[in-house]
Amino acid sequence: MDADLDHRLAMVEAATGDVIAAATDFPDGHAVAPHSHSRGQLLHALTGVVMISTSEGRWMVPPDHAMWIPAGVQHWVEMMGDVKMRSAYVLPRAAPGLSTSLRVLAMSDLMRSLIVEAVSLDAEDEEDGRADAVMRLLLLEIPRLAERPFALPYPADPKLARICRDFVASPTPHATIDDWAARAGMSRRGFTRAFLRETGVSLSIWRRQATLFAALPRLAEGTPVTTIALDLGYDSAPAFTTMFRQMLGVSPRDYLRQGRRF
Repeated sequence: MDADLDHRLAMVEAATGDVIAAATDFPDGHAVAPHSHSRGQLLHALTGVVMISTSEGRWMVPPDHAMWIPAGVQHWVEMMGDVKMRSAYVLPRAAPGLSTSLRVLAMSDLMRSLIVEAVSLDAEDEEDGRADAVMRLLLLEIPRLAERPFALPYPADPKLARICRDFVASPTPHATIDDWAARAGMSRRGFTRAFLRETGVSLSIWRRQATLFAALPRLAEGTPVTTIALDLGYDSAPAFTTMFRQMLGVSPRDYLRQGRRF
């Protein structure tokens, strides 16, 4: 797999043009070794979830979102589920408004369509100017993507990370700090301190964030809020909506309505 990574990096570095697009599919559990590139990367998973690590922390990026990774930032990526990754690589000064910091962004329908189209362009598209038009529009749209302030930090400690993975696979609001501390073989106080040190947030905030990640793709698919709430272990839709509003400032219905405007 390292040879594949080296090949992909060489292609990115050798490419011309302000923005290029690439498609790569990965199996569940595959890890991409630490690397960086001279272009910024908009990393989006059409399917599956990716966990991205840098010296600044670890984030799990949910469906319908993307991670903006500035040029020169070393990062490594782990796949959670089978991942169909689509990326746009952008020269640092190719467009005004490109962030120089790591950002989690909401993918608009337009951007998702553009990046899918960009990886399938062929020689005929280049001859009639269509390829240039798609790439130019893609470049213009990246700075317009809405930032989402809910990247999910992941602990580096293997024991804590395993517990977090299990929770992401089957989130529930009823798990307690004592339950997690017991699984980690720690006292309640020791666990609380370790989790905060590893993630930068309290366990209660982290759990609500992880629950959102489980809910967002189902909301986008049109699953009723009540069904999602009960499936995630909430006693009622209002209880789930209260948590959702506390985290994002809007109700699930309003969140989806906002998303359709991007």
